Amino acid sequence: MDLLRSLPIGLYLEQPITWLHRLDPRIKAAWLMAFVLTPIAATPYWRLSLVGWLLALIVSTLLPLRVWRRQVGLAALFSLLLFLVTLVVPDGLTVSHQPRTPAEELWVTVPATAPPVSPSGDRPPVSLNLAQDYQYVLVQAGPIRVTRRSLNLGTRVGTLVFTLLVSTNLFLLTTAPEEITAGLESLLKPLGRWGVPVTEIVLTLTLSLRFIPLVLEEIQNLIRSVQTRAINWRKLGFRGTAQVGLTVAERLVDNLLVRATQIASAMQVRGFTSANRHRVNWHQFQVFWLDWLALAALILFVGARFWWGG
Repeated sequence: MDLLRSLPIGLYLEQPITWLHRLDPRIKAAWLMAFVLTPIAATPYWRLSLVGWLLALIVSTLLPLRVWRRQVGLAALFSLLLFLVTLVVPDGLTVSHQPRTPAEELWVTVPATAPPVSPSGDRPPVSLNLAQDYQYVLVQAGPIRVTRRSLNLGTRVGTLVFTLLVSTNLFLLTTAPEEITAGLESLLKPLGRWGVPVTEIVLTLTLSLRFIPLVLEEIQNLIRSVQTRAINWRKLGFRGTAQVGLTVAERLVDNLLVRATQIASAMQVRGFTSANRHRVNWHQFQVFWLDWLALAALILFVGARFWWGG
């Protein structure tokens, strides 16, 4: 079992280099925020279109199938489960709904010509069919009840979770941690005028991104150490299994704290005492024609959201 290969969540893929790798990290961050923010208060059709756009974007990058198959599959499965659960649970409306028309519908034939006026000057009343095709309950099969509101909520939750997970993972997959930190520092630099520690925040983000592989490595080593001991889980029972799990979790926390202490000591030995005093050029920005094209596409994308997305 190799978690670093089977579950590369949040890890940067160095090879192969796709066109998405060559984009400016600031533009990719803007696209990520567009995928995250545009579903807010949008129509279900726009949310479903975002899922299609993400899948088309993944296919256009020509990434290896082994890289995104499991991640997209897990995200799609989790989103589908959320959709199905939200679809059949009560929609939260406790009021009893009744049809707008009475049980006996009122039908009145409207003559082709105007009816004659009575001697008193009154015309007979004319009314139309009051029957409506609107149905609030779409499916009613025993305890399963699907309404328009539950269908809308299920579509919102499922598409939002899928968009959030897949877009974030694709951004981390095609953007190096140094590029992410440099792009965020460039975008957040105006906040430094109001005393916001932008450099410290970016440095903390860089260390956290670099710490993700260490966490996966420690989990992998602990799992392998448990497997080599050939523990008979059936004889241990629930209580013994819980004790082993707590012991492994405690060891994991201790190892991660040791790794964090080692990183802090290495930074102190190298004289790194303050982020403002030790400026590190993480990445050199170079804007090409592909970046301008992606920026123009982003403007059209946001415009389409406000024009067609409700």
